[in-house]
Amino acid sequence: MDTNVNANTADTGSLRRDAVRLVPLTLVLLSAHALAELDVPIAGWRQGNPDTPYTQEVHYPAVRPGIDANTPESAQIRGHIRTHRKQPDVATLVVNGNAMPVRINEDGAFARPYSFGAGSNSVEVISGEKRLRTQFYEIANGRPIPRLRILLSWDTHGTDLDLHVVTPSGQHAWYGNRVINGGTIDVDVTDGYGPEIFSSPAPEKGLYQIYVNFYGGRVNRALTIARLTIVSNEGAPHEKRQEFTVPMRFSGDLMLVGQFMYP
Repeated sequence: MDTNVNANTADTGSLRRDAVRLVPLTLVLLSAHALAELDVPIAGWRQGNPDTPYTQEVHYPAVRPGIDANTPESAQIRGHIRTHRKQPDVATLVVNGNAMPVRINEDGAFARPYSFGAGSNSVEVISGEKRLRTQFYEIANGRPIPRLRILLSWDTHGTDLDLHVVTPSGQHAWYGNRVINGGTIDVDVTDGYGPEIFSSPAPEKGLYQIYVNFYGGRVNRALTIARLTIVSNEGAPHEKRQEFTVPMRFSGDLMLVGQFMYP
């Protein structure tokens, strides 16, 4: 692969455990300055929902990933972060090793949908130096399991970056065409941070090309750093992960960030 960005590729060859130890249903992280609660998911075993939707409605001009009435609890990440100081704007979620920003509301609440795969899953919330983590085992009978995920996030508020995925057959997934035969982009985030996630339960074999477009922003910043994560066969012994970081400097920039062969 020929790109001009930094890449870190790792093959995870170790088997994940097929069972998890049951732990208390409510996990709370306390410190002198912070209280974090992860309401959903809870640790243990659970049954997934075969009718879990992946795409979200888009309401312009300002969009952030959120949970609507059609999102079942098995496809939610939800909780609270409270501090004795000014509430942070954004925290970090790490879902099965995939780091992504999550916006924090004024009351400290956060929520976003996520399509979990079958087997062992983990969710970690990071706010400042504090971390909260839970693990659960998903039984997902009858539901398509994502075999390929492509996640785009960035580090600035009030900016709009867009994920573009071109499949081996030439299909193009982007905010104007989020659903294609080979996969789906969940939401078009226009107000900073992301993430935007492309997911496919049955990826085409061949060459994929991933572009990032700096659509624009209302914040006068000289630089926005985009982070792209590509995960194939998540949770399997042959899981593969690639990560790229790339500076986006000007509105209108369109950059080929990565390309890869699947499988």
